[in-house]
Formats: sequence, structure tokens, C-alpha cells
Amino acid sequence: METILALCIGLGLSAACGFRIFVPMLGLSLAAHTGHVSLASDFRWLGSDVALTALGVATALEIGAYYVPWLDHFLDTLATPASVVAGTMVTASVMTDMSPFLRWTLAVIAGGGVAAAVQTTTVVTRAASTLATGGLANPLVASAELGGALTATALSLAAPVVGIALLVVGVGLVGLSWGQRRRRSASRSREQQII
Repeated sequence: METILALCIGLGLSAACGFRIFVPMLGLSLAAHTGHVSLASDFRWLGSDVALTALGVATALEIGAYYVPWLDHFLDTLATPASVVAGTMVTASVMTDMSPFLRWTLAVIAGGGVAAAVQTTTVVTRAASTLATGGLANPLVASAELGGALTATALSLAAPVVGIALLVVGVGLVGLSWGQRRRRSASRSREQQII
């Protein structure tokens, strides 16, 4: 049960890494610093004062940078691979009682995969926002992403099973919405061919 709970925490934090890289790492550092979360021995440095301070500064800079119009797209370019690394790292850091091979395999596949999926969604959303509004709505997208990162981090650390359940529901809703759009688009194409 403890392994499943650790995996839920790791996957939830990985999803948050897809929204913002440093917000979940700061949350994990704070939780480890206060003794709320146990970290694997090779990741105990995340709970140190130095890590907490560095992640706090990095988080503030990352949040602010996403509100600068041209910088947000540049950060998305850097954040895509970085979110996979961060998602892998946070997942591996909370899995304490597991062989290193299994821990890193799960962390890379599950943690990195979840972070990549969420990050890809945010990149597509930001690009669509830029195309539709000329970038005027990008601060709203940045705020929504920040809210997603904060919520996913808090839920992952306070109620990991609930956080994972909400993640599954969210992915399902996005999938349904995407499927409906494809069907509508295909239906319109058929109607145009008939005319």
C-alpha cells in the first residue's frame, strides 16, 4: 500500500511538473523539510534549506517569466524536456522502499510520461491561444497553468489518491472533448463533400 501511495504522490507531482517545473519541486522540498514526506536516500538533499531557498527563487522566476509575452513560448521550448526530467525526478524521489531498477523504470515511464503528456497539452493550448488572440490571452493561460500546478501539487501531497482520481477524470474529459471535435470535423467534411 505504501508503494502505491508513493506512486500516486509521484505521478501527481509529475503532472504538476507538466504545468510548471519548479512549483511541484518546491512543494516536495517544503513537504520533505517539514517531515510530511519521506524521500529516497539519494534525494534527501531536496529537503535541505539550500534546496528550499533555491527552488523558491526558481519558482518565483518561472512564474513571472510566463507572463512575458515572447518569453512564454521560449520557456515552453525549454520546459518540454525539462518537465520530463523533473517528472522523472519527483517520482523517483518519493519511492523509498523499492529496488533502484524498478524505481527508475517506473519513474521514467510513468513520471516522465505523465509530465510529458501534461506539458504537451499546455504547449498546444498556448499555441492555440496565441493564434486565436495574438497572445493577448496568454496571461490567462499562464494563470490557469499555475493554478493547475498549485492544485496538483497540493492534492498530491495532501490527498494523493484523490489527486490521481482527478487526473484520470481530467484526462478522460480532455479525451472526450477531443473525440467530439474530431467527429464534428469529420461530419462537416462529409457534408461539404456532399454539397
